[in-house]
Order: sequence, then C-alpha cells, then structure tokens
Amino acid sequence: MSKSRLSHKVTAIPPSGIRRFFDIAATMKDVISLGIGEPDFVTPHHISQAGIDAILHGETHYTSNSGTIELRTAIAEKLFELYGVHYDPETEVLITVGVSEALQCAMLATIDPGDEVLVVEPCFVAYKPSVVLAGGTAISVPTYVENEFKVTAEEIEKFITPQTKMIFIGYPNNPTGAVMTRKRLLDIAALAEKYDLLVMSDEIYDRLVYGIEHTNFASLPNMRDRTILLGGFSKSYAMTGWRVGYVCANAEILGAIRKVHQYAIMSAPTMAQHAALQALKHGEQDVRDMVNEYDLRRQTILAGLNTIGLPTFEPRGAFYVFPDVRPTGLSSPEFSEKLLLEQHVAAVPGDAFGESGAGFVRMSYCNSMENIEEALERIERLVKSQR
Repeated sequence: MSKSRLSHKVTAIPPSGIRRFFDIAATMKDVISLGIGEPDFVTPHHISQAGIDAILHGETHYTSNSGTIELRTAIAEKLFELYGVHYDPETEVLITVGVSEALQCAMLATIDPGDEVLVVEPCFVAYKPSVVLAGGTAISVPTYVENEFKVTAEEIEKFITPQTKMIFIGYPNNPTGAVMTRKRLLDIAALAEKYDLLVMSDEIYDRLVYGIEHTNFASLPNMRDRTILLGGFSKSYAMTGWRVGYVCANAEILGAIRKVHQYAIMSAPTMAQHAALQALKHGEQDVRDMVNEYDLRRQTILAGLNTIGLPTFEPRGAFYVFPDVRPTGLSSPEFSEKLLLEQHVAAVPGDAFGESGAGFVRMSYCNSMENIEEALERIERLVKSQR
C-alpha cells in the first residue's frame, strides 16, 4: 500500500462551511449577499492614494521583517490612545499579511503537540484549524443565546486540563456580533492567572461597536504579558484586499512569532503598509462614518428579523446578526440552502462556525439599506412558506 502524499493534519481539517454557499451564489443571478464578512465600502480614497503614492515613489522593496517602524509606532500609539495599553514598537509589534497570518504564526510559535487550546465558539472558521496545523488540540467551549453568546469563566474552567495552554477568544465576535463586558473579561483574566494560561484575543472588530465601549483584553490588570493581541485594518478601514494585520505581545513571545513570520512571509506588502499608516493617521472620521452607517443597517435588519419571527438578540459589535431559525422547523444548512435557492439571498449556516451555532444563521449587514430591506422581504416569504 502506497503512503499518503498528503499531511494527515491537513486532510483532517474539513473545508470551510462558508465557501459552498458562495460557490452556489456565484452561479445565480439576482442574489443579495448577506453572507460575506467584508465591508461593502471601498477603501477611502486618501488611504488608497497613499498606497499608490508609495508605488510611484519607489517604495516597492522589502521592509523590515517586523514591518515599517512608522506603522508599528502608529499602531502602538493608537492602542495606547484607545485602551491605555503600551507596546514597544521595536520589539512587541509585528505587521502581518492580514490577521489570518498573524493567527497562524502565533499558533505555530506557541503551541506544541499535546497542547490544548480552548476555543470559544461560535467562532471564525480559521480558529480551530490554526490550532490543528500547529499540532495542538482544539477544545471547543460552547456559548449560548441565553447569554447572548458571551462566554463565562465558569464555562471555560470546565474544560481546563493539565494540557491546556491557551484560551482563544474573539470579541466583538464573528459570527454572532456579541461583545463582552469588562466584568466577564476580568473573570477570564483571573482564570488565566490561576492556571498560568496564555490568552489569544482576536480584536479585528474592535472599532465596530455600537452604543458601548470595547474592552481590550491586554489592557486588563496583569494581562499584557500573557496576551497575544491580534488586530488589523480590513474591517474598520474597509481594507480587506490590502492584507495588513498585526500582532502584539511581550518581546519574548513576539520574537518567536516574528521568527515564524520571517521564514513564511519575509514582510507584509510595502505599499499596503503605507496605506495602513495613512489610515491610522488620518482615517478616524472614515471609521466613524462607516460605524454610523453600519449602525443604521444593524437596527433595520435586527427589527426586521424579529418582526418576521426569527428571534435575534441585539448584536453590539462587528457587522453580523445571528437569527434563530429553529422556529421554521429547518436546520441551519436547510434554511440557508432554501433561502439561497428559493429566495436568492445568501447567508451562512451557524454551525459552519462550530456546533454552538447550530439552529442559527449568520447574516452580514455589509450591504446597502435598499438591499437589506429587499432581503428582509424575501426572508419573510421563506418563513411564511414554512408555516
């Protein structure tokens, strides 16, 4: 019998539960997409122009492995301004190719075979595969709609074993839109100290919150040196295609992450780093304008879904709603497939983000108000047909 030519780690990872619906939608006409987690806004012109100017001025070579010192300094300054947490831009900030690369490099730098990572779900589809690719074991920690999908320290503690090395959280949350309270994060911080655990905190949606404040996990007492903080520019500044993210950690951990990044990537795109610097320096009003527009859409789709009969808790962050489709008698995949094939609205079944998402569907409001209102009418037709 011939040996497998493929890695067992890779073959054990299922394909993304999101992609199938996008592939079907691509073959159809008149589809309103509430599925993609990408801003519908284009990158603000002055940010794009900064990238263009960098190319025209010959900024087309490698930067330092860590990224330009100007961008790292601006990130450190912004984190201090917003959250009061201090990072040394020389040794504790690394620019990456999006947050996805930051995530994978951080896992490879910290996780060994046999290590367990507690992954709070529902969660972004890459979280658990990143643990597996690093050789670790991903342990799912469920959350529940009764708690608005906000994890509790008590729930996390149930899953801690001698092999546990890290807690992995992502708030504001994709797919639910949930935002954690400072009190609950403090409880998790206490748990991390009690069991001497690392905490990976994905805060890519930190600027997209509505009516409340985001709490940066690394800013909590005694958490800076045990937190690996992930962030980026894709969501808040509508820069998905520029592929610029960052990771912050204490110098020892960041040095190990940089080593992985160095051999895998070399450095993030130079012209994109110039655009990101412009975003940080001069893009604050753009963020506020987009947040205000997202908030109007959030309120519209939230009210519409609840009126239709799909119970939806109020999401306070990111740009997703997570309606409960169980009243229709359909499973999440069944509802999503019917919605796409019969009503031409694309959404993502909640169990694509982990078992905790079963019975729910992720809908993004990264679309025009006109399309959201039309989508709600189509969703209502499907719900009525099921009754």
